[in-house]
Amino acid sequence: MGEIDPARLHALVAKDEIHRAVCDYIRGQDRLDPATQRSAFHDDAYVDCGVFAGSPDGYVAFAQGALARYEASHHLLGQIVIDVDGNRASGEVYFIAWHRLGRGAEAMDVFISGRYIDEYEDRGSGWKIAARREIMDWGRKVPAADEFLVTNLKFHFGRRDGTDFSTLRDWPEASA
Repeated sequence: MGEIDPARLHALVAKDEIHRAVCDYIRGQDRLDPATQRSAFHDDAYVDCGVFAGSPDGYVAFAQGALARYEASHHLLGQIVIDVDGNRASGEVYFIAWHRLGRGAEAMDVFISGRYIDEYEDRGSGWKIAARREIMDWGRKVPAADEFLVTNLKFHFGRRDGTDFSTLRDWPEASA
């Protein structure tokens, strides 16, 4: 086995840390956890999703408020292309997002698909988003059709109030 190219190793570590920041951003959105979502950004980052453009603090407050009106949301990340150049990088992150609006017979599912066009930087404390623009590619709003799932009390459903299983991990004693 030969020598590890330092530039390649740097790029691999950078991509791993950037991927974590992107995932923290999404997790913070879906779990309504503003601290986790905010941790993905540098303090002076610029965020533009069309209906909001400004600081990360302003954006996180806006996004958390907008998502709180939904019963649930789920963002799925697709391909993530990151190009690293020293302590700066650029990327394109594909996503599909589902949002549940309302309950019961009136419930609607809102689907949005798009991309985040990002600039990332490592300023000595890890890689974070320095600039982000959200691009919408398509969307749908359709009546919910999953009553077979939501009426089965044996399924475990996600929560957005800090008590989600992924946060608590409160396994039964026999599994610990």
